[in-house]
Amino acid sequence: MNTPGSARGAGATASGAIGTTFSPSAYLRAGLRLSARNPAMATAVALLAFMVLTALLSPVLSTHNPKAPNVPDRLEGPSLDHWFGTDGFGRDLYSRTLSGGRVALIVGFGVAFLTTIIGMAVGLITGYYPLADKIIMRVVDGIMAMPAFLLAIAIMTLLGATVFNIIVTLSIVLAPGTIRVARSSVLSLSNEPFVDAARAIGASAPRVLLRHIRPNMLAPVVVMASFVTALAILIESGLSFLGVGVNPDTPTWGNIMGEARNHMSRNPWLMFWPGMAITLTVLAFNLAGDGLRDILDPRLRGYRGVP
Repeated sequence: MNTPGSARGAGATASGAIGTTFSPSAYLRAGLRLSARNPAMATAVALLAFMVLTALLSPVLSTHNPKAPNVPDRLEGPSLDHWFGTDGFGRDLYSRTLSGGRVALIVGFGVAFLTTIIGMAVGLITGYYPLADKIIMRVVDGIMAMPAFLLAIAIMTLLGATVFNIIVTLSIVLAPGTIRVARSSVLSLSNEPFVDAARAIGASAPRVLLRHIRPNMLAPVVVMASFVTALAILIESGLSFLGVGVNPDTPTWGNIMGEARNHMSRNPWLMFWPGMAITLTVLAFNLAGDGLRDILDPRLRGYRGVP
């Protein structure tokens, strides 16, 4: 029988456990230990945080209207008034680079979200049901057989140049990679003892998939999402560079570089700043993906105990 004293003790234990679980200082210490073990991951996270903040605050941080032309100031070099210089229409390159970061991150995160949802759903079905695997994976293989960039150009030509359409297009193009990763995880997890035990006690197939397999397949899918984000930003920049990405009136890193092609030899800063933004962002996502893989896969990071 529970006594008031035991109830108070249980309540104190529970509150203590909750306090420990959600203690900010505990997470800070764990983060510092992780940074010391994996400085590349820490650098990537810091760089991504900087990129996201500048993208979110671009309307505040911009010094000029990124779309407003000013012909008398065209092709000016970096100065106190125009930190990154101006383009061929006199538009401030610093403000346009900040505005382009918003589009790049919206596309990157949007594509990563959609491909993760599609990849997990299709991967669960194809990895668990052999008949569905034979049919659906042939379609997936057909999509993967096509060059991703050319397929994206073809779909964008049909859909039109909007941010939403490019997210849909890149999700179609990049989803097969996530599907294959999710499917392989389901195939390996389906033979694990805990899945066999769930089947033995009469668990239905949907329950086995959603309750037992899905939570254990998240790690490789999350890692894949970081690489998909980087690849989506690269492809979007390439499409915008060629003029088949988002609307040309919308500043993106790709169309900024595309407009700078005719002035590159005499005004190299027009290419340098958006190109550097693409390089740093893609590098940060790739480093973050490598770090997540090392953290989530015990075969790569080794046993280190609970941080």
